[in-house]
Amino acid sequence: MNTQRQVSVHRKTSETDIQLTLNLDGAGQSNIETGIGFFDHMLTALTKHGLFNLDIMVKGDLHIDFHHTVEDVGITLGQAFQNAIGEKKGICRFGQASVPLDEALSEVVIDISGRPYLAWNVSFPTEKIGKMDTELFEEFFRGFVMSAHLNLHAILHAGRNSHHIAEATFKAAARALRMACEFDSRALHSIPSTKGVL
Repeated sequence: MNTQRQVSVHRKTSETDIQLTLNLDGAGQSNIETGIGFFDHMLTALTKHGLFNLDIMVKGDLHIDFHHTVEDVGITLGQAFQNAIGEKKGICRFGQASVPLDEALSEVVIDISGRPYLAWNVSFPTEKIGKMDTELFEEFFRGFVMSAHLNLHAILHAGRNSHHIAEATFKAAARALRMACEFDSRALHSIPSTKGVL
């Protein structure tokens, strides 16, 4: 069983330079600077409600737009998650959470399956929240899912306010990830799969 689930990743491209440290067994502490205020707010919520510790420092080509930064943070966080979760021995594997925020209600269901798949059923009534394009939330989760090798379904059940929708979805993802990552006291020494591998 991997008891040291903390990793650091440095990912540098011609578009972004990302330094990231993730501790899956943290206390919800974060130090996040992506250069995109609302994105920082969402990543802080992900950290707080997932009880992870997360440090992210990003230098991105924000003078072009926010796409590369948001997508590459998702990819880098997914790489860190994949490395930190290790062989997956003893984890619960599945996680599910529904989170309300005023009129909004989002549900996220996760399977740390080793098979990446994103089912995104979340829509926003506005194109932007502050300066951030709302379509970029799907790009973040796609980058994360593909690099983390997990299955994530995000479903919006209700919502009229884009800020509320985004925040409820990130909080639901945090709670579902936390549940899936936690150790199962009844199966600490086994892989949660009939195949014996994930």
